[in-house]
Amino acid sequence: GARIVTASADATARIWDAKTVHDIAVLRGHEGAVFSASFSPDGTRIVTASDDKTARIWDAKTARLIAVLRGHDDTVLSAAFSPDGRRIVTGSEDKTARIWDADTAREIVVLRGHEGVVFSAAFSPDGRRIVTGSGDRTARIWDVKSTREIAVLRGYDGAVGSATFSPDSLRIVTASGDIARIWNVAGMVAQTRADLIRRICETTLANGLSRFSEQDIRMAPMLDPQLDSDACHPPSFWARLARIFAAAVWQ
Repeated sequence: GARIVTASADATARIWDAKTVHDIAVLRGHEGAVFSASFSPDGTRIVTASDDKTARIWDAKTARLIAVLRGHDDTVLSAAFSPDGRRIVTGSEDKTARIWDADTAREIVVLRGHEGVVFSAAFSPDGRRIVTGSGDRTARIWDVKSTREIAVLRGYDGAVGSATFSPDSLRIVTASGDIARIWNVAGMVAQTRADLIRRICETTLANGLSRFSEQDIRMAPMLDPQLDSDACHPPSFWARLARIFAAAVWQ
């Protein structure tokens, strides 16, 4: 808590001494407004997001530029480290969020699904999930390990400008206009899982893959044959279904 980092429309970020309120260093290099700046969990690095379509990693002690994260097709509005400091998640006006390797600056995966600008992207404190807030009036929860969307938080009439997890990772708070909402993460994921099981139970393998929606296929990794096989079909059903889903996903 001894330092503060700020982002500015003047294309810089600045590090400040929290006690003296004097600026310690200026991070220069972006070619557009800087919309987001945050420290890594151990305080050794800073990540910034900019109008120049990049995010950048800086040494928090020397203010030296370490790496440039390139890949977004439009303004990068948000950038944050994972709890262990090994990953970075960014949100952009190109309607995607992206996960990056914080050590190599390599893009790991693109999170697609939003239909509007992604204003906010953040890891859960336990590192298992990511939440994004978007101009499409939704927030979405993503599984970090599988990189798949696992729940959509709906109900706003306007853009969701901010979304973040509680310290225990069990709740999410979202903001849109003058309204904030608190969501039960476990409840949302459980409901999504239950809906998927119900749809699968109502669909027979005799009708083939065409009866399953693209969303069902994307959500399939949420299911555990050992846990879900008693829901409506024997284990052999789940084994066959898993092969169909796997073939579809890897096409």
